[in-house]
Amino acid sequence: MPRLRVVQSSAEPLIANMEISPDGQAISLNASYQRDVRYIFTPSNWILGSIGIWPVAFRGIGQHISKLTVLICNFVLSFAILPCALHIIYDQKDLNIRLKLSGLLGFCSTAMMKFFVLVIRRPKIRECIEHIKDDWWQVKFKPERELMLKYASAGRKLSIISASSMYTAGFIYHLVLPFCTVHKIANQTIRPLVYPTYSQFIQTQVSPLYEIVYLAHCMCGYTMYTITAGSCGLAAIFAAHACGQIGVIASKLEDLPHGKNYGQITDVNKRIAAIVKSHVRVLRFAALVDEILQEVCLLEFISSVFTMCLPEYFCIVDWQDSDAVGLTTYFLLFISFCFNMYILCYIGELLMEKSSQIGSICFTIDWYQLPVKSIRSLILVIAMSSHPIKISAGRMLDLSLATFGNVLKTSLAYLSFLRTIIM
Repeated sequence: MPRLRVVQSSAEPLIANMEISPDGQAISLNASYQRDVRYIFTPSNWILGSIGIWPVAFRGIGQHISKLTVLICNFVLSFAILPCALHIIYDQKDLNIRLKLSGLLGFCSTAMMKFFVLVIRRPKIRECIEHIKDDWWQVKFKPERELMLKYASAGRKLSIISASSMYTAGFIYHLVLPFCTVHKIANQTIRPLVYPTYSQFIQTQVSPLYEIVYLAHCMCGYTMYTITAGSCGLAAIFAAHACGQIGVIASKLEDLPHGKNYGQITDVNKRIAAIVKSHVRVLRFAALVDEILQEVCLLEFISSVFTMCLPEYFCIVDWQDSDAVGLTTYFLLFISFCFNMYILCYIGELLMEKSSQIGSICFTIDWYQLPVKSIRSLILVIAMSSHPIKISAGRMLDLSLATFGNVLKTSLAYLSFLRTIIM
């Protein structure tokens, strides 16, 4: 059923793409509107909604569910980070184990900071979601919907693959790897914990305290991997939507002299005005996405540079020790970290490439068939496309495939440094 929506003062762009029902409400001409929106947002809704990030409107007591979820996630992260840090500083003397725990601690700390950023940016995330819904609401022609679905499907797949890789590696690390090593002190078997605790704390080997601590550690792992996978998936969905809108603008530009995809708009100047409005709308959306993701991307970049070398190092160690479970676990973690960083860099590269193509299309269309005054109007579109859309890491560097290559080279340099010092 088509979705009913009350017309607001900001709904001027919707007038050409809606019908008015007898009760005075607007009906979108996109009959698949609700299905399309569910298709796009379902993965992120499930992933980020489980940690209270997804901006969902509740009524009554449901308004406090999100706040309670955020508090619980912060508690389980702190519950694992603080005792582990004290254990590294005061208890642990083995350098290899210190390195292993330091990488884990760094990943936990980075995830916690990203979580704070996402909580603060939740109103902006809601704004982006509403922006995407409005764009799908305004879809009128079938080719436009198919083009938008093409990019939306790509963003959805990237989100699902990122979550699958992170959860698979995390499942093995938290539920399999700790039980593959047996520790004994004075002929007493020590039950394993994912994150070691400080020796001065209450004894954690006694039931049911051990089960409670282990469950809290598993919840911490789920929260960390959800934050990482959810932020990358959210970036993929937002960037895919921007690319889809750019593709729609490009198709309208190519059809500008002929006007087959403009409905009843016969005036060339009105067609150009519609293109410029759509282009400005995409640029504003991209600026909002960059504002949401710049701190997350910076933290992901720093984490990747300093922690990706540790799974590489322990893959070599476990290979030499013939530890198949450890080798598999750290290899999957390394692949997951690489893939998440690659997603961010790939969508940054894709946005730059797609947005810069709009100016090139203005040269390749049959512009000589347009009136002279209308041709001059295309100069504004060319000038705007000369500054392509970019996603930055803290506004210090732009994310691109070249950036991803630099991350890999830097991690390999740190790996060589570790091997030289320890091995």
